[in-house]
Parts: sequence; structure tokens; C-alpha cells
Amino acid sequence: MANKEFNMSEKIVKKVDIRNRRASFEYFFLEEFTAGMALTGTEIKSIRQGKVNFQDAYCLFMDGELFIRSLHISPYTEGTHYNHDPMRDRKLLITKREKKRLTENLKDQGLTIIPVRLFTSERGFAKLHIALAKGKKLYDKRDSIKEKDIKRENERIGY
Repeated sequence: MANKEFNMSEKIVKKVDIRNRRASFEYFFLEEFTAGMALTGTEIKSIRQGKVNFQDAYCLFMDGELFIRSLHISPYTEGTHYNHDPMRDRKLLITKREKKRLTENLKDQGLTIIPVRLFTSERGFAKLHIALAKGKKLYDKRDSIKEKDIKRENERIGY
């Protein structure tokens, strides 16, 4: 057999793009950031299978580090007794500058950090788009529904 160098770019990595559709309906996004995630082996395999649930997930600071809570990553079907806990807190990897900016902005009343999108990078790493968000009121939700309906009607007509 011939010895061949093997690059990650040559490796076929399944692209994953999972969105939190409810987030844009419930919140206004003020700022968005991209964060890496500290995961175990079976977690990344489940993510590549697309078995992730964003419902009620949010981010918080504990001891100066950013963590995501209530992100459900289903156990890997081929995993052994070393499989991961589906609801554990996972550390998010962001820069010091982003961390400082988020902590300063969180001092404002009514702001939170929510996950918006989970995807895999070209190198196969799991990345998470997070957003500094403010909750919408009922009338704001009605306005966003109205805008979506108008946009959909215009696309149907052909404008």
C-alpha cells in the first residue's frame, strides 16, 4: 500500500446546520457572536447526525466562563457506557474581548444570551452562533408575523 498524506480538507466531513427557529420569533438580536464548544467524542458524533434540540437553551456565565445550559444532544446510538449526559452544561469558547463585551451588556435589564445556530466548520469542529437578545412583547410578535405574511405574498405574486 502506498503511504499517502491525509489532510482534513480531503476528508469528507458531513456539514451540519441546525437553526433555532423559535429564537427569532421570541427575541430581537442585538449582537451575534460565533463560539466554539468543548465537547466529548460521542457528542460530536450525535451533532453530525443532527440530533440536537435547542428548546429552552440559554447561555450563562459561571466563574467567568460562558456555558450553554439545556442544550439537548441525544446520546450516540453506537456509544458504549462512556456515552455523554444529554443535558450537561457545555463550555463555550470565545475570546476575552467578546467575553468582556457580553458581561458588560448583560448588566442591562431584560437581556439574555441565546443560541441561534449550530453548525460544523470546514475543519469539522462544532460551532455555535449565539446572540445577545432582548425579549419581544406580544405586539412585536404580531408585527413580525405580519411582515412574514407580506413577504410570502409578494414572493407568490412575483415582486
